[in-house]
Amino acid sequence: MILEILGRSDRPMTPTEINAELGLPKQTVHRLCATLEREGFINRASDRRRYYPSRRLRELGSGLLFNSRTHMARRQILLDVSKLVHETVNFVVPEAVGMSYLDRVETDWAFQIQLPIGSHVPFHCTASGKCFLASLSPRARKKMVAAIDLKALTSATHTNPDELLEELSEISKHGYSLDREEFVEGMVAIAVPVMDPNDRFVAALAFHGPTQRLSIEGAIEKKSYLQDAARRLKEALFTD
Repeated sequence: MILEILGRSDRPMTPTEINAELGLPKQTVHRLCATLEREGFINRASDRRRYYPSRRLRELGSGLLFNSRTHMARRQILLDVSKLVHETVNFVVPEAVGMSYLDRVETDWAFQIQLPIGSHVPFHCTASGKCFLASLSPRARKKMVAAIDLKALTSATHTNPDELLEELSEISKHGYSLDREEFVEGMVAIAVPVMDPNDRFVAALAFHGPTQRLSIEGAIEKKSYLQDAARRLKEALFTD
């Protein structure tokens, strides 16, 4: 139950805040938090008073999504999208070091941009990364942008925090994000969020392609394929 509470929160929590939802003896909650920290499932925040899910716990969750019976359903949905958009389709999840490619279906075009399963890409200059950042509350979004390195990877990369935050606000309103050659010159991408039944971000569903074949306008025209697939993924991942 402690892990579920931390998983629902968009910020680190103290044992007292966690216990506000549990109603257990104070000593019990502190002991359980200490055990979870010792076993590597949660970490302490910089103030040493609050806890947040660790990488081990995030990897556990990602592994369950990847290896469960829903993997086949997810794979089929990605294949369906790839046939519609004729580009590489990606299922991308957030991790501490950036967005991680958990699953993908490659396009059959000879010319394609290689980002294999397991690759990590930045938050601030990719469609999937900005999709995740936009899913955060405004307060958490601002803290996250302030914490990450807004390194310029191309001339189009956002390096100004205020400009990035303004775009993230627009992404939150419109429900999709774009990569306008911000990560790799000559590549554009579009992403939509995959949500759980409580409307929490689970992953980004995205496709990308070279500008010789795919324009930003063309990507936007096909966003409904991603949005329909995101709804199907929500049902496949969370319906018994």
